[in-house]
Amino acid sequence: QVQLVESGGGLVQAGASLRLSCAASGLTFSNYVMGWFRQAPGKERDFVAGTIKSGGSTYYADSVKGRFTISRDNAKNTAYLQMNNLKPEDTAVYYCAADFDAPGVAATASLYDYWGQGTQVIVSS
Repeated sequence: QVQLVESGGGLVQAGASLRLSCAASGLTFSNYVMGWFRQAPGKERDFVAGTIKSGGSTYYADSVKGRFTISRDNAKNTAYLQMNNLKPEDTAVYYCAADFDAPGVAATASLYDYWGQGTQVIVSS
């Protein structure tokens, strides 16, 4: 069956960096648009970043532009989210998601087919 497994979360101070990974199995990874979303307590799940199937184009929420970088390695079936200059408002559970054969990156969570279990990121001030 399809599995997406996130890793790399943790507790860091403001200004630090983290790299999240999303390891996929049970699917043909290169057929999927990959996205990262986050959900803070009491809030909706928000789009953070996405990359098309080839990894050639990337898209970001305004709140993370210039600080976060999404990438993917189709040979390793893995997507990444490099997060630099973290801020307390970045604190959330981060989820990766896969959207089958999509023509582009969607910012709407309901359009994604598969989800990981999430990894917690806590940024202290």
